[in-house]
This record gives sequence, C-alpha cells and structure tokens, in this order.
Amino acid sequence: MDNSWIDICGMIGGVILPLFSLPLILRVLKRKSSSDISLVWAIGVYSCFIVMLPSAVTSEDLIYKTYSIINIILFTGVVFVAVKYRKGPSA
Repeated sequence: MDNSWIDICGMIGGVILPLFSLPLILRVLKRKSSSDISLVWAIGVYSCFIVMLPSAVTSEDLIYKTYSIINIILFTGVVFVAVKYRKGPSA
C-alpha cells in the first residue's frame, strides 16, 4: 500500500498546525497585554517542546522533525510575547 498521501497530509498538518500560534502572537502585540494567557500553560507547553526537540532533530521522520522545528520557533514567539506583555503596555 502506498503511504505517500498519508505522508503528504501529515506534512501539511505538521506545517500548518504551528502557524496557529501567529494569531495569538499578533493579538498580544496588538493589545500589548497577555493577561488572558496562562503563563503556567505557555511555559509548560514550551518546556515539553524543548524536551522533545532532541528526539525530533535526530529522528528520521521528516514530518516529526519539520513539525517540531517550526513549532519550537513559533511557540518561542508565544512565550516571549506572553512574558514581555504580562503586565500590559507598561511592562
């Protein structure tokens, strides 16, 4: 059985899913506040991505590797703006 369509779908999902971090980053930048984002959640998720990254980078699975690298880059942005704008515009 040919799994190429499964791999294509997986790669598309692996690239698109992390892009959903962009609206969150843009909303925080626009409002200059991240008070509605849980820092425990953001840092917890980010920590899990960091712990998974060595496995992803050394994996032969291109979909897992691509997803993890794109996700860590974009979620770094989420954590950065969440921490930077935690107290609002004056922080």
